[in-house]
Amino acid sequence: MHDLTFNVSPAEWSVLRIIWTLGGADTGTIVDALVEKRGWAPATIKTLLGRLVKKGALTTTKDGRQFHYTATIGEQESMEHVLRGQMAAMCAMKVGGALAQTLADVPLSKADIQQLITVLQGKAATAPDTVACDCLPASMRDGAQQHQC
Repeated sequence: MHDLTFNVSPAEWSVLRIIWTLGGADTGTIVDALVEKRGWAPATIKTLLGRLVKKGALTTTKDGRQFHYTATIGEQESMEHVLRGQMAAMCAMKVGGALAQTLADVPLSKADIQQLITVLQGKAATAPDTVACDCLPASMRDGAQQHQC
């Protein structure tokens, strides 16, 4: 699997999710799934497939009259990459609050919750009392007003 070193649009994520779920799929299967799920035109879906191939996120092989698509990037790694990128763009001081609210808003299984508890218990042992704001460069932090939270 390749690293996710390019941007993927929300529409392209929808295509990738179908391919990841099926472990690869032909054009017809992908089109049928996205027409039903999203109501998109087949031409739109084929355009998205072409973009993902061009970006290197998918490989394609000819299978009779159809093309078969396989992901070159892993689903879990891609999700983690995107989440890390989003969190890196936020004020470090506020990431915990945003993450807590997000967790409150999304459905989680009991196994997911137990995994989160285990991770958080491990982090608690070495966590600082507060996380500093990283919005300004270090040279501008001294003497600057506290972050307006």
